[in-house]
Amino acid sequence: MIEDDFLVATRTFYDAVAEDYAEQFRDHLRERPLERALLGGFAEMVGNGGSVADLGCGTGVATAYLASLGVDVFGIDLSESMLAVARRRHPELRFQQGSMLDLDLADGSLAGAVSWYSSIHTPVGELPALFAEFHRVLRPGGHLLLAFQVGEETRRHDQPWGHPVVLDFHRRRPERIAELLEDAGFALGSSTVRASEERAGESGPQAFLFAREHSGPAGAQERF
Repeated sequence: MIEDDFLVATRTFYDAVAEDYAEQFRDHLRERPLERALLGGFAEMVGNGGSVADLGCGTGVATAYLASLGVDVFGIDLSESMLAVARRRHPELRFQQGSMLDLDLADGSLAGAVSWYSSIHTPVGELPALFAEFHRVLRPGGHLLLAFQVGEETRRHDQPWGHPVVLDFHRRRPERIAELLEDAGFALGSSTVRASEERAGESGPQAFLFAREHSGPAGAQERF
């Protein structure tokens, strides 16, 4: 399989910066009560109904937090260097290498999926395919939590921490992402946007969308 350029660029970028990234964002959820609450709500929705995948898990921070809440969760990431950090820090959890656009998972095999700032490197033209893949692996009524930065521009990170790599970070409008999710077969449950936190070095608002696979029992979309 020939990989798209953005997948190669994403893997190369995170393979290079993994250790520096891990130190910079070692425990970024500790000072983010809203994010912890949203992940907690997701954990409660999924309950003990089956496996959850943290798609684009990076160093496993969100994976570990969900696991601490009793979720049967595992992580998938494109970068082996990021996964090496995740496995070192969370040896009790399962992490595997893979692309979110071509998941090595059976149809309908997941009770839930989290994309925690992991869709931000996917070009807009590839988002329908990405969300279709998320939909494919979720069982009827399965839950999805998607986090991303709000905006319309693309920001390019060039030579972070002195590494000779570059990568584009795409910002999105929540209403447009909601439309794409619905086109892929999801029912939108909620959309939360919070202001940026300057002390955390953020330069724009952050969005968190809950959605549910829409082929479940009638009325399931009302029971988020």
